[in-house]
Formats: sequence, structure tokens, C-alpha cells
Amino acid sequence: MSDWIDFDRWPSCAQLERPGFVFEVRNGEGRNLLTTCSVPLQLPFDWTSPPVQFRLVAAPKPRRSNPIPPPQM
Repeated sequence: MSDWIDFDRWPSCAQLERPGFVFEVRNGEGRNLLTTCSVPLQLPFDWTSPPVQFRLVAAPKPRRSNPIPPPQM
């Protein structure tokens, strides 16, 4: 993980992107969001305070879904 960066530098997030990594964005209430670089950042509807910091973190491992059941005959 990298150090936290002030959110006013978010427009330059494309220069920090790396394969296998995503951005963790934190707001003033301490809530976190994992996202790719998109300017402007689309915030969750329930965030009542603006983002204050972001950092580059390893992307979470994909979760496997349950196998698709065979068709019923």
C-alpha cells in the first residue's frame, strides 16, 4: 500500500494507476471506497462528507460464485 494523498491531487490519478491495483478513497467520516481512476469520481449516494484522501492498494482477489446448476430435465 502507498501513503495517503490529499484528494485535491485526484485529477492526476491516471499517472499513478498500475495493473493489479485500485484506489482506496476515504472521506471525512472515515468511510472507504475502492475504485479505479475516474475524473470526476462518482461518489456513493450515502456519503455525506466529501473525500479527503486516496491511496493505491492491491486489488482484492476476485470471489468465485457458486457453480451454475445443471439444467433440470
